[in-house]
Amino acid sequence: MELEFKGEIWFWKGPAPWYFVTIPAAESENIKAIAKHVTYGWGVIPVNAKIGNSGWTTSLFPKDDRYIVPIKTVVRKAEQLDVGDQVTIRLVIG
Repeated sequence: MELEFKGEIWFWKGPAPWYFVTIPAAESENIKAIAKHVTYGWGVIPVNAKIGNSGWTTSLFPKDDRYIVPIKTVVRKAEQLDVGDQVTIRLVIG
């Protein structure tokens, strides 16, 4: 499955601080439909992601009935992104 969507970068301060983008509801529903076939446990789903010219391998995490995409520091720096920026993300799942 391939998806493309726009979302805003947000920061989670937690014990292990990280930056994320929340996947919109419609796309999250599409992911839920195949989740049991692609998850490797705890609802976590491996993906290849791309913003601009930067690609990386990561995992989607379920949160508040949607999924979130972690944005690696190297990607944020390469694409000059920060909290509040709107980005277009391309995902390849499975």
